[in-house]
Amino acid sequence: MAESAWSVLPPVITIALALWTKEVYMSLIIGIFSGAMLFTNFNVLEAVLVMFSVMEEKVGANVNILVFLAILGILVAAITRSGATRAYGEWAARTIKGERSALMLTALLGVVIFIDDYFNCLTVGTVMRPVTDKLKIARTKLAYIIDATAAPVCIIAPVSSWAAAVGSSLPENSGIDGFSLFLQTIPFNLYALLTLAFMVFIIWTGRDYGAMGRSVRENQKEFFIPAEYRESAGARDEEAGKGKMIDLLLPLAVLIGACIYGMLYTGGIHEGKSVAQAFADCNSSKSLVFGSFLAFAFTGLLYLPRRVLPFTEFCKSFSKGFKAMVPAIFILCLAWTLSGVCSDKYLNLGGFVGGLVSAHASIIMFLPPIFFLVALGLSFATGTSWGTFGILIPIAIAVLGDIESSSMLVVCVAAVLSGAVGGDHASPISDTTILASAGAQCHHLDHVSTQIPYVLTVSLCSLIGYVVDGMTQNGWLGVAAGSAALGVVMLVILRRVPPQGERAELSA
Repeated sequence: MAESAWSVLPPVITIALALWTKEVYMSLIIGIFSGAMLFTNFNVLEAVLVMFSVMEEKVGANVNILVFLAILGILVAAITRSGATRAYGEWAARTIKGERSALMLTALLGVVIFIDDYFNCLTVGTVMRPVTDKLKIARTKLAYIIDATAAPVCIIAPVSSWAAAVGSSLPENSGIDGFSLFLQTIPFNLYALLTLAFMVFIIWTGRDYGAMGRSVRENQKEFFIPAEYRESAGARDEEAGKGKMIDLLLPLAVLIGACIYGMLYTGGIHEGKSVAQAFADCNSSKSLVFGSFLAFAFTGLLYLPRRVLPFTEFCKSFSKGFKAMVPAIFILCLAWTLSGVCSDKYLNLGGFVGGLVSAHASIIMFLPPIFFLVALGLSFATGTSWGTFGILIPIAIAVLGDIESSSMLVVCVAAVLSGAVGGDHASPISDTTILASAGAQCHHLDHVSTQIPYVLTVSLCSLIGYVVDGMTQNGWLGVAAGSAALGVVMLVILRRVPPQGERAELSA
């Protein structure tokens, strides 16, 4: 049943169950097992072995990400116990006076931390959640802002782990420079650019609609913290240190700097490579572990000699930080396993989708919207935008890789990247979506359900742009059409959706 329509079934089962039952762990397990059953022709015992073989492969391949999450959780716990977040909250109380300014600062921080989406989600959530909680801003809205400035920012940042992922997706014999192609796609990555514009519009006007509007209104009546995060919400009562705001800012600065240096180091900057080449060749997961460990060591050296945090309390952050990351780690392990079951070694969902695209690629004017829609659906179903790049970019190059079609190749690759980020943004089994929920500490499926209307809005405007791209074979006209469509949507929202109202000022 590999590379057939049956290969679509496991992600469909997972997503349908997750949205119906609101139980993401069990939905993922059932989806994984159903895929293993299809692969083994319904041999139950073999299916169990396949399921755990795939899990072993995927978790082993991503162990650096798991270590990074654990170290980051420990670092966050240490900073929280030091009292530095309290000091930051007191500064924010004097500086940030309302919901709009708090969310704008959240978005700005998300744009600044552009090197990796994992790092972005958890860092922005950690820094801004205390402020948004004091303002009683819905955690679902915080999660949306975090998610909207994670992958959409990384996919248009030349210096990021995503640029390296796109470059590595090109076939070795294509004769095309991956980094150069990535740079050319940035102006035509409609979903990423329009998402950032739409996010600013939502923050500035406060006109939330759909499930997000209901969530915001409910939180205005009674601020809600999910049960699984209530213990961490009261963590400030356990603060054992006398940290100042500098004890928050310095570790974060070292974390950012060390991660950037780690990318340059693993990319071969000391071997004579240029900065751009080093970023393109870096090992992003090793770089994140490298940077997070250096930041953790620096934090210990910053806190312990100055007695900001007693040694015993510093050590308590190990178990507390790891415990805080367990839900995200568990979901990630299951999501990776599901993508593994759908990979080319097993059900080969990508091969099935790729075959469909190749068979219907004869009419060039339809290629940009086709690539966008296929990437959107594939990324949503598998929860991986990087896997979608790897499947569809070689197909785009195979169809359009000649010199005469080079401008259309750029637009089609941009459509793949755009659709992949859109599907990743909406998918309940996407690692970025999972980590945005973890960063905001809101219920995962609440985050998914509240941001899907926003994702669909921007996706429709992006699709209009890519239809114009194909019809005119001019990428800039597509950008203009997509932007105009989003402008019309914004005007309709302004006329029909009442503002939610600015929050009460933050009290000191």
